[in-house]
Amino acid sequence: MNDSGAHLDRPQASRFALLFIFITMFVDTIGLGIIIPVIPKIIAELTGHGLPQAEALSEAARYGGWLFFVYAAMQFLCAPLIGNLSDRFGRRPVLILSLAALGIDYLLTGLAPTIVWLFVARLLSGGAGAAYPTVNAYIADVSPPEKRAANFGLTGAAFGLGFIVGPAIGGTLGEYGSRLPFFVAAGLALANALFGLIVLKESLPKDSRRSFELRRANPFGAFKSLGRFPSLVGIFGVMVLIRLAHDANPSVWTYYTMLKFHWSTRQVGYSLMAVGALTAIVYGFLSRIIIPRIGEERAVYVGLGCGAIGFTGYALSTYGWMIFAWIVPWSFMGLAIPSLNAIMSKLVGPTEQGELQGALACLSSLTSIVAPPILTNLFSYFTGTAAPVYFPGAAFLASGAILVLAAFAFARTRHVPVASTAE
Repeated sequence: MNDSGAHLDRPQASRFALLFIFITMFVDTIGLGIIIPVIPKIIAELTGHGLPQAEALSEAARYGGWLFFVYAAMQFLCAPLIGNLSDRFGRRPVLILSLAALGIDYLLTGLAPTIVWLFVARLLSGGAGAAYPTVNAYIADVSPPEKRAANFGLTGAAFGLGFIVGPAIGGTLGEYGSRLPFFVAAGLALANALFGLIVLKESLPKDSRRSFELRRANPFGAFKSLGRFPSLVGIFGVMVLIRLAHDANPSVWTYYTMLKFHWSTRQVGYSLMAVGALTAIVYGFLSRIIIPRIGEERAVYVGLGCGAIGFTGYALSTYGWMIFAWIVPWSFMGLAIPSLNAIMSKLVGPTEQGELQGALACLSSLTSIVAPPILTNLFSYFTGTAAPVYFPGAAFLASGAILVLAAFAFARTRHVPVASTAE
C-alpha cells in the first residue's frame, strides 16, 4: 500500500491518478444509478403494510421526498467541512473514507428492517457525497493550469456515462429482488475504496497543507457573495426556478411511472438510461452547435419552452411509450443553463468568476433541499384518497408551469437595464 505521505510528482503518475479519478466517479455513479429504480419498492415495503400497491407507492413518495431532503441537506452542510478537512489531512484519506461510507450506506439500506434505517443511511451518504469537491481539488493538484479545464471535464463525462449504465443495471437487478441492487452497489463502492487504498497516492504535499479552522467550514458563507452581484438577482431567481422544476425527474419519475403505467424496475431503468443519454447529447454536443447559431438569450427561451412542453407531456401521457417520446423535447431544456451561465459570466469581472460559480452552487444546493419534499408531497396528495381529483402527473405539470414562469421572469430581467460589473 502506498504511503499516504507520498505525493504525485511525475506526469505519468498524474495521468494514472486521473484515470483512477475517472474510474472512481464512473463506478460511484453506476452505484447511485443502480439504486434509483428500486427506491420506491423498498420504501413501500417498509411503510405500506396492508395498503394496496397504488396507495403504498403514493405514501412511499412522501417518504422519498424527505429522504432526498436529508441527503441534500447533509451535502450542503458537510461540503465545506470536508473540503477543509482535505486541505488539512490530504485528499487521499477523504476520498477513500467517502467511498467506504457510501458502501456502508448501501449496505444499511439493503438490510434495513424499518424506514428509520433508510434515514440513517441517507445521513451517512449525504455526508459522504459532500466529498465530491475533493475530487475536483485532487484534479487541480495533479493538473497543470493549461490542462485543468479539460481534466475537470472527466468528472462530468464519468458521471454522464455512469448514469446511463447504472439505472439499466439497477432496473434489471431489481427484477430479482428490491434489495439486491443495494448489495451490488455496496460491493462496487467498497471495492472502489479498496482500489484507492492500494493504488492512490496523495496529491497534496504536507508542506502545502493548512490548519483546520471552523470559520472556513461555514456552508452559509457563499450567501455573502450573492450581495456582490445586484445586477444578477433576477437571473439568480430564474436559475432557482429551473432547478426547482428539474428536480421533478429524480424525485418523482420512478413513483409516477410505476404507479400510472405499472412499469417494472427494468422499464424504469431503461427510461432513465434514455434520459441520461439524451441529456448528455444535448449538453455535450448539440449545445455547442445550437447556442452559437441562435444566441444565448434565444437558447434560454428554447430550453425553457422545450422543458415545459416535455414536463406537460409527461403529466398528460396516457400510455407508457409516450414518456419516451416526450423525453426528446424535454432534453433540450439542457440549452437553458449553459446559456444563462454564459450571460452571467459576461456581467461580472474576470476576477469574480469563481465567486459567481460558488454563489450558483450554493443556490443549487439549497434548491435541491427544498424541491424534493414539495414535488413528492404534491404527487402523494394527488394520488391519495383525499385528493379532490386523481392526477398522478401533478408534480410534472407544476414543473412545466414553473418553467413558463421562469421564461417570464427571464424576459423581465432582460428588459431591466443592468450595470455590468465587468465594465
